[in-house]
Formats: sequence, structure tokens, C-alpha cells
Amino acid sequence: MMEDLEAGITRWPAELEKAYVEAGYWENRSLGEQIFAVADQFPDRIAVIDPDTGLELTFAQLCQRADAAAARLLALGFQPGDRAIVALPNTASFVILLLGMLRASVLPVLALPSHRHFELKTLAIASGARAYIASDVVRGCDHRDLGKRLQEEAPSLEMIIIEGEPLAGQIDLMDLLAPPKPAEIEPLRKRFDALDPPASQPALFLLSGGTTGVPKLIVRTHNDYVYNVKASLAVNEFLETDVFLAVMPVSHNFPLACPGVLGALLVGAKTVITASPNPVKVFPIIAKYGVTHTALVPAVAQSWIDYQHLNHTKDLITLETLQVGGSRMPDSLAIKVNGVLGAHLQQVFGMAEGLVNMTRLTDPEVVINTTQGRPISPADEVRVVDENYKDVAPGAEGEILTRGPYTPRGYFAAPEANAKSFHDGWYGSGDVVHRRPDGNLVVHGRNKDIINRSGEKISAEEVESFIYYIEGVSRAAVVAMHHPILHEDVCLVVELTGRQELTVSEVTDHLDAFGVARFKHPAKIIVVDHIPMTKIDKIDKKSLRDFVAKQLS
Repeated sequence: MMEDLEAGITRWPAELEKAYVEAGYWENRSLGEQIFAVADQFPDRIAVIDPDTGLELTFAQLCQRADAAAARLLALGFQPGDRAIVALPNTASFVILLLGMLRASVLPVLALPSHRHFELKTLAIASGARAYIASDVVRGCDHRDLGKRLQEEAPSLEMIIIEGEPLAGQIDLMDLLAPPKPAEIEPLRKRFDALDPPASQPALFLLSGGTTGVPKLIVRTHNDYVYNVKASLAVNEFLETDVFLAVMPVSHNFPLACPGVLGALLVGAKTVITASPNPVKVFPIIAKYGVTHTALVPAVAQSWIDYQHLNHTKDLITLETLQVGGSRMPDSLAIKVNGVLGAHLQQVFGMAEGLVNMTRLTDPEVVINTTQGRPISPADEVRVVDENYKDVAPGAEGEILTRGPYTPRGYFAAPEANAKSFHDGWYGSGDVVHRRPDGNLVVHGRNKDIINRSGEKISAEEVESFIYYIEGVSRAAVVAMHHPILHEDVCLVVELTGRQELTVSEVTDHLDAFGVARFKHPAKIIVVDHIPMTKIDKIDKKSLRDFVAKQLS
């Protein structure tokens, strides 16, 4: 499978790869090798705690289970370079499986439990995945039945691996992740040490925010992803004595590697992983395990602040640093983090495609509360450009372009998407920013047709494509509308023919039938006589957003 994998990857130029190695950004050591080296230093330290299941694993136990999982994956017929979609919630199983896949060089395609048939089928076909790995039932969705349907429609998908109660013909994930017998531990370690992949090879696939429709596959190599984690560790000032709480979906780059779960593993620190960010549940977990660091989106940070403001709990005494990212945090909310939660705020603005910006913990309060930080690496290159890709005047707003040692040069096997998003080696995320004289960035929104719903990026074009199948819809436009907690939500504006109204419930049922993830569904529908058009006969999204804002004011 390595041949077809290489054919879909856009590599950094050879001279840049050499420069990154010589500068020490790339270490030419795989992610799995480095985590195992840390485990050898601290075998008896607790690595992962899963309060929901009661499972606690030391570094030695985690690595032993990972090697056993790697051997079982290969015994199922996986080969290095094969892909598998992983749509697990936040559990210790996710961590064991991820490390096991790294050891076997089986590449995880990190999806979300909230993804449904449409997204997962697209990902399975695009990645050539041989397996779909999920929990049996999550939030009312039976992933066993979903897996069966995917298997019928994606030619490469051979195996459905289920945590919980698999159906006949499906594989039990817990059998794969069970601890090895004592006599197996040393032979497994030697086997996979010998099979350690070159650090230039892919480690995993992340998903894009969907700037060109459905999510695209982002190939992250061992070299670039290890650097992503370590540069984040340095700026986050995360130490081996700290405790990281993984409470946002760890399939996202932010809680996984900025520095996240992988950062904790690479310094020998403890990770507490749980699926619910509800403060009623999670505050006692913070107190019980002495959590010092966590990463949230603004909507969840808002819920924590509101809860603590009302209840004045003593659960957060150990919480030192709260990272907030995924979407811009309102300045009025940022100033409450330290005063209400008692933690230092670190704003994070980044993308699964690479570039990560952070405020520094020693920055003045005005910088921490009103900017989204600056690049974490001295090798990050950033430009702010106009619609013609010309640099704007200092301090002016424009689209951010970036390149660097952890920003890949293209999506996997997606030439059309690459033509839209990558320009002469520079990646354009569609985010509109201005750069202050001190180098910190302030994010103003997006110039692409994307809705940022609590950190989940939703392509308006994708949702619109399904709306046109509804009888009586003659023209449809999906735009962002303001939401006080989620930052933005989905609004559908339609012109109708032969009918007078279109309800949210009808659209929800329609999108459910196509298997579109619920977080993409419109929360409001506005019926109009005429949707505004530009001079070149395209829907005028700017005018529509202004119209929607006035309707909701």
C-alpha cells in the first residue's frame, strides 16, 4: 500500500527537508519510537486515566498494550501504509489504538463520532481505508449498522471494528486492545522496535475544516508532527509534573497535539481523558486528578465560566493553564478566565493543516485577552495578503498564508482542492487576520464560505448541495449567523416555488436521510422572495450575512 500512499502525497522540496533536519526541527525519529523511549524512562508512571471506565495505565502498560494491538492488527491482514478510519470518542481505547497503529505503521484517519454516512463514505473512498473503527452506539447513532452500510458502498472497506457489542462478522476492538501475556511482552517490543518506520513516512491523517467542500485528508509525517507537538510543548510550558485533561474530541489536532495528549506522552506526564466537557461532571475530575492544563473551544469555556460564577466550587485549584482555540474567543469572555476560573489563559489559533499560533503565558494581559497569538516556531513563515495574493500594508486585514516545517504542502490525492488552497508552497486557510507590530495576530473571520460552529468548520457549499434535492427549493444559500455560545451557527436562506414554507424539522429529516452530520444542520430557515446576487450572477453571501444579522437583531 506504500506505493499508492506515496502517489497521493505532496512532499516538501528536498532542500527544505534537508534544512529542517539540519536546523533540528526534524529529528528523524518516529513518534512511536519517541513515546516508547519516554516510557522506558518512566515505566511506572501513570500515563492515561479514563474516569469513565476506571482504567488507569502506566507508561509500561500502555506501550505493552500498544505493541499487542499492533501485532493483532497485522494478524488481521493489515500491512504498513494501510489506512483505517478511527471515529472513537474520548476513551483510553483511543490512546492505546493510536499508539498501536503507529507501531504497526497502519495509518489512522481521525474522524469524529459525530460524522455520519455522507462524510464517512467520502473519507473511506478518498483514503482507501480498509477498516472502520468506532464505538457501537454514540448519541443515538448505531455505528455498527453505519459500518455495515459503509462496507457495502466503499470497495476498500473490509473490516468493521467495534468497541462495545459488535454485530456478527464485526471485530471486537477490546480483543485487539487487551493486554499481552507476560511471555509476549519482550518479543513484541523487539519486533516493533525493528519495524520502526522512517520518520519521513506518514504517521496519521487529520481532517481539514472542509474549506473546499467535504473534509480533505491531511497527511502528517512523523517528522512534522513530532515537531508540531514539541514546539507547542515549549510555548505551553507543559512539564512532566503536569496533568493534561483531554475533554474536547481528541481526533482534532488541538487537543491531540498542541501539545495535548501526545505532548503529555512525550514528556512523561499524565493524561486524563473523558468524553463530556460538562462542568458538573468534569470539575470533580479536575479536582480528583489534579489537572493542571486543558484545551477548550470558546463555547465550552463559556459554560465553565458560567458554572463556576454561579457555584464557586473549589474543584479548579490545580488548574493552571486553559488553552482556548477552534474559533476566536470574544475579548469580553477572555478577561474572565483568570478572574473566574483562576487559570492562565492561552489563546490558540491554528489549523490541522499546520500553522499554530499561541499567546505566551508571560505576555501582557492585553495581548492574551485580545489577540490569538503568534507562531510557535521561528521557522513558521506568515504572510497577510489581498485577493490577488499581494501582501497588504502592515496592520491591514487580509488572508493568512503560511508555510513551514509542520505545514504540509498539499492534501492527500486531492489536486483540485490543492489548486484552491495551496499557492506556490503557501497554504491559505481562508482566515482573515491582521498582524500587529509585535507579531501577534488578530482573527477577524474567514473569506471562504465556511461556518465556524464551536470550532467545527462547516462548508456552506456542501450543505447547499443537499438542500437542492428538497422539492420546491429553487435557490438556496447557507450562511453563518451569530450565536452567543457557539460563535456561529447555520442559517439557511431559500427561495421557494410551489410552496410557502420550509421547516427546520423537514430539513433535518432530509439531511438525516443523506447521512449528514447533525452539527451541519441549519438551526434557522428564512424564506425570501429573492436571494441577492452579485454582478457576475453569484449569490451575494456578504449581503445575505448582513441581512440575516438584521433579521436576528
